[in-house]
Amino acid sequence: MSNTAVVEHDAPTLLPPPAAARDPRELIVRFIKVSKAFRRFEHQPFLLRTVLRWLTGRREQPREFWPLQEVSFDIRRGETIGVIGQNGSGKSTLLRLMAGAAYPTRGHIAVRGRIAPLLALGAGFQPDMTGRECVEVNGTALGLSPDEIAARMSAIVTFAELADFMETPVRYYSSGMLARLGFSVAVHTAPDLLLVDEVLSVGDHAFQQKCIVRINHLREQGVTIVFVSHDGGAVQKLCDRVLWLRDGKLYRDGDPDLVVDEYLRVLG
Repeated sequence: MSNTAVVEHDAPTLLPPPAAARDPRELIVRFIKVSKAFRRFEHQPFLLRTVLRWLTGRREQPREFWPLQEVSFDIRRGETIGVIGQNGSGKSTLLRLMAGAAYPTRGHIAVRGRIAPLLALGAGFQPDMTGRECVEVNGTALGLSPDEIAARMSAIVTFAELADFMETPVRYYSSGMLARLGFSVAVHTAPDLLLVDEVLSVGDHAFQQKCIVRINHLREQGVTIVFVSHDGGAVQKLCDRVLWLRDGKLYRDGDPDLVVDEYLRVLG
């Protein structure tokens, strides 16, 4: 039986998937008027002046920062979606919400299927663990059984090109090595939804091209892919749709050529 699930983030639940065969136009992600707020303090919490403010009753009230505001869209099975926008526009927050790493302050999020999030360099890798141990831990977190991890270990290591370093603690890995291992684990978990946040910008050109080839292969298999990129050319080449975030709001949702061209014109 499949271990996929539906996750609804405004009231977190896990529901079994429908018994029917997969519909190629099945809804995989839905955002309905999603907003996310963070509390921000202007001063460091343990500085002497901050302690004195607390003792004298003049403690600072946090300010709310809203990286996303009233964002709505649907993503269907097999779509490849690019997310673009300037720094601070809410791109990473969007993917974190989609992955279930954070919950919306307002609105509703529904995600169906096994999610493979690749949201930060070395995310989930413990520095003192070896590369092999990190694969085992992350594979388990992504829903693989020990037997499945063992069966895929060779393919993961080969794709990452790290055969000589799998018994080395990852604290000694370069950023490129971390990106290669993280990407390799994610794409070998048979995900329904692959989330990639700027990881393709790390590492050498040859491995980036290898990742793009793998993404195209996953697309052909019907995997839904959402990735953040500042590379307009890659977005136009790989994506069926583009979401352009601007000041925390969904500014455009449409054809990659049209949206990316307008985005680049705005950037000047």
